[in-house]
Amino acid sequence: MTDQNWTTPPQQPDGERPPAPEETPAQAPPAPPGLPATEQAPVPAPVPASVPAPVPAPVEPTGPGTDDGPAHVLTPSEELRQGLAALRAEVAKAVVGQDAAVTGLVIALLCRGHVLLEGVPGVAKTLLVRTLSAALDLDTKRVQFTPDLMPGDVTGSLVYDARTAEFSFREGPVFTNLLLADEINRTPPKTQASLLEAMEERQVSVDGTPRALPDPFVVVATQNPVEYEGTYALPEAQLDRFLLKLTLPLPEREHEVEVMRRHSQGFDPRDLAAAGVRPVSDADQLTRAREEVARVQVADEVLAYAVDVCRATRQSPSLSLGVSPRGAAALLAAARAWAWLSGRGYVTPDDVKALAHPTLRHRVQLRAEAELEGVTAESVLDTVLAAVPVPR
Repeated sequence: MTDQNWTTPPQQPDGERPPAPEETPAQAPPAPPGLPATEQAPVPAPVPASVPAPVPAPVEPTGPGTDDGPAHVLTPSEELRQGLAALRAEVAKAVVGQDAAVTGLVIALLCRGHVLLEGVPGVAKTLLVRTLSAALDLDTKRVQFTPDLMPGDVTGSLVYDARTAEFSFREGPVFTNLLLADEINRTPPKTQASLLEAMEERQVSVDGTPRALPDPFVVVATQNPVEYEGTYALPEAQLDRFLLKLTLPLPEREHEVEVMRRHSQGFDPRDLAAAGVRPVSDADQLTRAREEVARVQVADEVLAYAVDVCRATRQSPSLSLGVSPRGAAALLAAARAWAWLSGRGYVTPDDVKALAHPTLRHRVQLRAEAELEGVTAESVLDTVLAAVPVPR
């Protein structure tokens, strides 16, 4: 597996700063400087991949803002990067055409963040999570969220033992590394809220006693974007706990043909071992990779740029709710992970722009009148990214 597996855009020359916005691949349509007073028509937004592939770095990366770069700039471990890059090939043995979603899940694991997967039924959301956990040799459990599911069914509960006349704690499915919360919007808010403490504090409290969850612990929740009857929309407070919202589109024709070919040859999605899926990384390598990601540098001007992007959403006339400071921190964390996957020890403004859509799209709320006019969260983010000046 080579670095090119993470790559679609061309690499940048050594020592140069990121290109101006108009040279960036998948650049949003131009907009006038500053946020417009009104948005009379929606900005047409292209349908982006869930998470674009990282841009490879030069062999000897230099720090931003200097000619030679500071001596203490992190050089990402090639061994760790190759181990995580191999995930794409391993997951592809069972899941076809979802490389962008795999990249997003890897970023979430590196940031200890949670992911909201959105897609119509039958696009391999569940299979993707199961295959990723098998390739990482992590424990995974699945909870089918239904209207009658209780909080104790997720977190665990106290059970009376008649032999000892005492209560003992029985762990729920949340005690795992990768929790698949399938169709999370089909359960009432009371049960949805049972995950809040687990997602934020990485523990659950039962009868006043906190119990720590395993490390790593990541919640991957799925929801259906086309069928809302009998569903309960996630509140903003819970949406804000998800690091990324990834959309899984319907496969391209050639990908769908490949899926049918595999099924005709006897592929069983419940038997990943027969499909040849093997562990290519583990929790220890993931921990070491996280330590390196935490050392990726962020220059002051790049940090300010991330903040300005988030603050601009709060001034958009199409939004009733902009991105909170927690969202800005999430954007910065995701950009650092992507920079590390790209082989760089520092974050560029392009890293921030590349992760803006999956990190912020679920943290903004449209005004009713803007929705009626056809404005979408994606188009608003395109307008914001085009309007906020990019540091040079």
